[in-house]
Amino acid sequence: MIAKDDQILFEHYQYGRTDTARFLSQSMVKSITGILVGLAVSEGAIKSVDDTPETYVPGFKGTEYGLTPIRDLLHMSSGVDFGEDRDGGRDLNRLWRDMVLGRGTSKKGTVNSIVQFNQRIAPPGTRYHYASIEPDVLGVVLHSILNKSVSEYMEEKVWNQIGTEADASWFLDAERLEVAHFGFNAVLRDYARLGRLLAHDGAWDGKQIIPTQWMIDATTVRPSDSYLLPGNAMPYFGYGYFLWLLPGKRRQFAFSGDLGQRVCVDPASKLILVQTALKDSPEVWHLWAELVAQLGSQ
Repeated sequence: MIAKDDQILFEHYQYGRTDTARFLSQSMVKSITGILVGLAVSEGAIKSVDDTPETYVPGFKGTEYGLTPIRDLLHMSSGVDFGEDRDGGRDLNRLWRDMVLGRGTSKKGTVNSIVQFNQRIAPPGTRYHYASIEPDVLGVVLHSILNKSVSEYMEEKVWNQIGTEADASWFLDAERLEVAHFGFNAVLRDYARLGRLLAHDGAWDGKQIIPTQWMIDATTVRPSDSYLLPGNAMPYFGYGYFLWLLPGKRRQFAFSGDLGQRVCVDPASKLILVQTALKDSPEVWHLWAELVAQLGSQ
């Protein structure tokens, strides 16, 4: 889907899918987790992104993830050793087995499944290293501070505010907590609505849903955090608060998930692209660049 503000320019489905089908976010849900952290900060439930998770979750007390500032978790720069791509995804597989499936005799539970990864290999806030466990830490923080589930919080604070046309769903772990790094499902147009919300820096038809300053902080890199710039964090992309930052002078960013799930946003033109896919391809980034070049000044 390609949209400009509230106008759909192109919408297409294949493989038997239709506009009523819900599509799996893969890691795009990390960006949603970041949005919910921003809302919790704006409401004072989280006092500051400089706080640490152990402030809010007793089970994190004294652990490396518990001692990592929330800002650095949002930036995927905790410095805690979690080898997402090592040995065929060994650490991510162990997290999934223990936290999501709840297998084995120990029945670790969500917090203990996270804090078993407890070796620091870099100071927090000094290097970007993609680790799916880091939004899970913040998902537990959200669960701890809210008087409702994270799904209910998302529904109340975002979903019901932006005119969504269908229910969404969120995958739960063995303790019935939302998996903050995976498993959100929504129809294509509702993903586009999320993109439009962020294109307006958190405003929807004149109502501020997400604080503007949070959106600016989430999608820009401070001078002191140059390691997060495009070309530094990754060969092409930079990284914000669980958002991929695109190179160039324009402020552009994206939700991104494995196997080609994307929501691309250009705030200047309110241009949005949503793609769900079966495999990763660099072609979507070339398409996006051409769309911005052709439609971004209109």
